[in-house]
Amino acid sequence: MDDVWNEAIIEPSPQDTTLPGGGGNTNYQLAEYLGETPLYFEIDDPAANDSIVVVELSYVNLLPYENGNVYFSYPNDYSLIQSTYLDAQEISFTLNSVRSIEDLVLSSHTADSSSNDGHLDYLECSEWETPATQDFEIQYMLSLDELGLFGLSTFLPDTLVPDQGDHGFFVFVAEPEPENDTDVINKVFTLIIDRSGSMGGYKIVQARNAATFIVNNLNEGDKFNIVDFSSEAFEFQSGHVDFNPGNQEAALQYIAGIDAGGGTNISESFGVAIPDFAAANDSTANIIIFFTDGQATQGITDTQGILDHVDQLTQTTETEIMIFSFGIGTGANEQLLTLLAANNNGLAEFLGNDEVEDRITSFYLKIRNPVLLNTAMSFTPEVISEAYPSPLPSLYQGQQVIVAGRYNEDLSVDITLEGEAFGQPVSFTYGLPLSGTANVNYQFLPKIWAKKKIENLLIQFYSLPEGSPDAELIREEIVTLSLNFGVITPFTSFVGNPTSFDEMIDSEPGELQSFELIGNYPNPFNPSTTIMFRVESDINRIATVKIYNALGQLVKILYTSISTPGVYEVYWDGRLENGQLAPSGSYFYLVDFGDTILGGKMTLLK
Repeated sequence: MDDVWNEAIIEPSPQDTTLPGGGGNTNYQLAEYLGETPLYFEIDDPAANDSIVVVELSYVNLLPYENGNVYFSYPNDYSLIQSTYLDAQEISFTLNSVRSIEDLVLSSHTADSSSNDGHLDYLECSEWETPATQDFEIQYMLSLDELGLFGLSTFLPDTLVPDQGDHGFFVFVAEPEPENDTDVINKVFTLIIDRSGSMGGYKIVQARNAATFIVNNLNEGDKFNIVDFSSEAFEFQSGHVDFNPGNQEAALQYIAGIDAGGGTNISESFGVAIPDFAAANDSTANIIIFFTDGQATQGITDTQGILDHVDQLTQTTETEIMIFSFGIGTGANEQLLTLLAANNNGLAEFLGNDEVEDRITSFYLKIRNPVLLNTAMSFTPEVISEAYPSPLPSLYQGQQVIVAGRYNEDLSVDITLEGEAFGQPVSFTYGLPLSGTANVNYQFLPKIWAKKKIENLLIQFYSLPEGSPDAELIREEIVTLSLNFGVITPFTSFVGNPTSFDEMIDSEPGELQSFELIGNYPNPFNPSTTIMFRVESDINRIATVKIYNALGQLVKILYTSISTPGVYEVYWDGRLENGQLAPSGSYFYLVDFGDTILGGKMTLLK
C-alpha cells in the first residue's frame, strides 16, 4: 500500500468469517463466491479510488490425478460479484515434469500460444474487453509407460528448520505397475444410496445414474447388493448376489425406482448392509460405497454413536470391509464421513451438488481393479521418521499415493510397499536418494509434510470427545504445526501483518542486526545490476531475491547461498522469467532471509 509491501501471517485462532455490511443479497452473493474454504485477509490501510492494489498469494497445491490425467483449476468466475467487462484477462501456465508430458490442454478457453517438449510445457491465454465469468481449467496428461516412484528431498540448515525435528524433508509419489498377468480380483460390493428428502431433484438423478454405471461395470465373478435409505433402509436382495445378466437387469430396474423423500437414518443403512458381508471372506475385496448429503436425523444421530455402531457390526461379521464415503454439498457430516473411511481402510471425498455422477463413476473405475490392499510401507536403512499418511490407503489402478516424511542422514534408502492383490502377497521396492543439502527449488516440501501430518492429527482429533484433554492436546499440536510451517488449519487464520518493509529497515538496533541492505549498483542501470547486502552473523541458509515491476507483478526470482559473515552480491542480467529483456521502468526487490525481509528500489533506463 502506497509503494510499501505488507506481509500476511498465520494467527493461532479460527477464521473470523463475518462479512462486512448489513447482510442482504450482496453479502449472500459474496459468501457464495468465496466458496467453502475462503481466506479472509483484512487490509487495514485505506485505498484511494482508482488506485491499484496488488496481492500476491504463494501456495502449495496438490492436484487431482487419475490414470495419468492431472487437473488444475484457477478461479476466474466473478459473475456473482462483478458483471462488468474487464479490459484484459491473462493466464500463463508453465509445467515442468520429470515424467513425460503427453499433452497440455486449456479446456475452458482458447489458448493463444503453447509449446511442448515432453518435459517442459507452456501455454498462454489472453482475453480483452470481456466479463470474467469462467474459471481457467487446465488438464495435462502424463505418460502411463513411466509408472513407479518419483521422489524429491531437501536437507535444511539449523536456521531454517521450523521445529526440533529432523532436518531432512522428502515427498514421493508412487504409482506401482499393476500385475497384468494375474486374474482380476473378485469383489463383494454394496452401494448405499441416500434417498432422503434433501437428495431430491438433480442429486437423486445423478445418484441413480452413478449406481447404474457401477452395476453395468462389475466384473464377472463379483457379488453385489444395493441398499437405499431414508427414514428406513431397504435392500435390493437379502444378501449379495452373483453378477450375471439376470441380476444385472433386476438391479437396474430397482435403481430406476429409487425416489427421494423422508429422513436420514444412516445407522440403519449400515445395519442392513454390513451383516450381508458375513458370508464373504478376506480373499475378496469387500467394498462399501456410501454417499449422503446430510446429517443423521433418525436412528443413531450422534457421530460417535454411528462410528461405534459400524465398528460393532464389522467386528460381528469378522470380515475386513473397506468403506468409501462421499459427502454431497455443504450439509454432509465431514467428521463422520472422514472417520468412517479412515477407520475402515477407505477414502472420503466431498463433492459439489452437481458432481455426484461424474466423481462416483470415476472413482469406481479406480477401485474396480486393486493394485495393493492393506498397504504397508518400510524403509531400509531406518533413517526415516514421521512418514504420512499413516496408515497408507489401498492402491488401485490409475491412482497415486503421496507420502511425505523426514530424515536425518543423506543417503539412499529402499522403500518397500507391500500388501495383497488378487488374493496373493505383493510388494514393490524403489530406491530414493536423500539429499544432504538445501535445494532452493524444493522449499515447499516442509509444507507438504506438515499438511500430511495435520491431516493425520485431525483424524485423531475428530475421533476424540469434543473438549476432552486429549483432544485439546492434539488441537494445540495442530496449531503449533500451522504456525511453524505456514499451513492453514480449521484452528488458525490468515491475517495481515502491519509491519512494513520500510519499518523493518528502520527498526531498533538488535532487531535486524544480522542483515543490512547495501543497495544495487549501478542504479539506474542498463542492462544489468548487482544487488548487495551484508550478513553480520555466522548463519547457513538460502536467501531469495524477488524482483517486481511498477505494478507489483513478480518478474524474476534469484537465489544465493549464505554460509559466513560478509558482503554478498546477487547479479541480475535484466531478463524476465521468460528470458526476455525487461522494459525500461521502475522496479523494486525484496531480499528474503527466511525470518527477515529487506527491500529496495531501482530503475532500468535504456
